[in-house]
Amino acid sequence: MMNRIVVLGLLLLGFVPLYWGQDEPVVDDSSNPAEYERFIKVVEQSLQAYYEDFEEENQSKADSIIQAMGYDEGDVPKFSDSVYCARLDELNEMSPFHLDCNEDVLRVIDYFTRKRRRFTGVTLGRSQLYFNMFEEKLAAHDMPIELKYLSVIESGLRPQIRSRAGALGLWQFMYRTGKMYGLNQNSYIDERMDPEKATDAACKYLKQLYNIYDDWNMALAAYNAGPGNVNKAIRRSGGKMTYWEIRPFLPRETRGYVPNFIAMSYMMNYYAEHNVRPAPQKFRDFDIDTICLKDGLHMQVIDSLIGWKKEEVMALNPIYKTSYIPRTDPPQCIKIPKSYVSDWIEMEDSIYVLDSTIYEAIVEEDEEERSTIVHYVRRGQNLGYIAMKYGTTVRNIMNWNNLRSTRLSIGQRLTIYTQAPPKKQKKEEASDHSTDDNENSANSNDVTTSGVGKNYTIKNGDSLWTIARAHDTTVDQLRKLNPKVDHSDLKVGQQLRIK
Repeated sequence: MMNRIVVLGLLLLGFVPLYWGQDEPVVDDSSNPAEYERFIKVVEQSLQAYYEDFEEENQSKADSIIQAMGYDEGDVPKFSDSVYCARLDELNEMSPFHLDCNEDVLRVIDYFTRKRRRFTGVTLGRSQLYFNMFEEKLAAHDMPIELKYLSVIESGLRPQIRSRAGALGLWQFMYRTGKMYGLNQNSYIDERMDPEKATDAACKYLKQLYNIYDDWNMALAAYNAGPGNVNKAIRRSGGKMTYWEIRPFLPRETRGYVPNFIAMSYMMNYYAEHNVRPAPQKFRDFDIDTICLKDGLHMQVIDSLIGWKKEEVMALNPIYKTSYIPRTDPPQCIKIPKSYVSDWIEMEDSIYVLDSTIYEAIVEEDEEERSTIVHYVRRGQNLGYIAMKYGTTVRNIMNWNNLRSTRLSIGQRLTIYTQAPPKKQKKEEASDHSTDDNENSANSNDVTTSGVGKNYTIKNGDSLWTIARAHDTTVDQLRKLNPKVDHSDLKVGQQLRIK
């Protein structure tokens, strides 16, 4: 079907020779940008139509079931226990799990079908971004496909969710367990929030647990409570080796863990029979592409040049703890909506140039230079917390950083003075320079001569670029002449050497 769509589109545009499969290239006139752009557009649109048709076909099956059942929008159907057990038996025929139908499982299914309907619909929508990847990873590790439902129980398919105990990500890894399975973190990256890396780690961990207990329900219990607690339950049960036998001796949360997994497996397969529809989502897996970065990059710059909002960058790339994507070896690769790929390719060089112009290279940790500390705002921090941490006041921090409100953004850069703060600019001086905002303020009248060279007094609206242009030099030269100056945070009244 897909081949027919693509070939038909290309034939209509005159790109494909009559004898499909011959050795000649598909696009004859590659020297004409308009021609290959038309070719690429047709291919992309054809592929997108194919994927959307596939999704619509799956959805139409659910709609057909709902229509056949005669449900109205608000109907909440209920079936007998025998129906639930018969459906679980059908799932068991195709699964290595023991999807038992007992009083505890039936109680959870009843709760999910009545009270967690919205949760089921939302996670069904989110599954369109993750389930295909989960299935690929599980198949690569030769593991049951049904394990994809475990992430629904763990996180509701939210990669940035954190538990009260500190577990994080789609698969809710604790810090030490994540490290054991190759999930690293630093000031900018936490791989527990990376969907693909965390899924790989979860596959390895679950496979090891299964190899220990030779039973998937026991492996699930150990995933939730830890092997230590499962082993204690085995001892307290007198050496029993199945989940239901040791269940009374497990921690309270783990007693409900396997019933929850079974109930969610049921809901993910029989949601239409319960009049539940997937909630619409902005992105599905086939809407997303991957690009690899050449350097460190700030998400705000991406937003300003191609219009891809910082919040969306972070949502599709939850591995990053701040809005800064660090330079690494191998380089960082990020997920990007296909609708932005052509703009990215066209603006790629400009993105890096603008980023290097605006931002100085960011250090990996808060750095201290003489009397100043550069602090990067992290999740959950506010001005009160930061002021208390450094023994100063909120008002001081606002004055030092020209803040007009107390609102902060993750990754925001704050300068903290631990010794003598900079002199405040006089109101008269500030008003005298207020008209400079709309013109190049780095003029030669503000240059003074010292025994070392020529200095320039920084005014409101100045940047290294405007100063370099006004004094016939370069940004790199200014940086070399002023190694101790924070080039990304120039202060009004500060002296800058220009010669």
